[in-house]
Amino acid sequence: MRINCPICGERDHREFTYKGDATAIRPAIDSDDMDTHKAYIYRRKNSAGTHRELWNHTAGCRTHMIVTRDTITHHITSVEPVGPFADQLKEGAK
Repeated sequence: MRINCPICGERDHREFTYKGDATAIRPAIDSDDMDTHKAYIYRRKNSAGTHRELWNHTAGCRTHMIVTRDTITHHITSVEPVGPFADQLKEGAK
């Protein structure tokens, strides 16, 4: 599988680290609702098909990105930068 890094271009997936589900919503840090925290950490859907995932280019520029990928075919339909420089990267691509 190859991932098109917004900064470095297309690279082998072994240069990246999977960081988790990009659709999971982290509960507020000051929340006392332990069930919400447990659900965020442990309960995950293992659905087949299109999925949004958070990846980091650990062996390259260290950019975080959201990769939209089919979990059956591994076909990647989009890669979006996230983080402090995401807006600048998106503007530069126009």
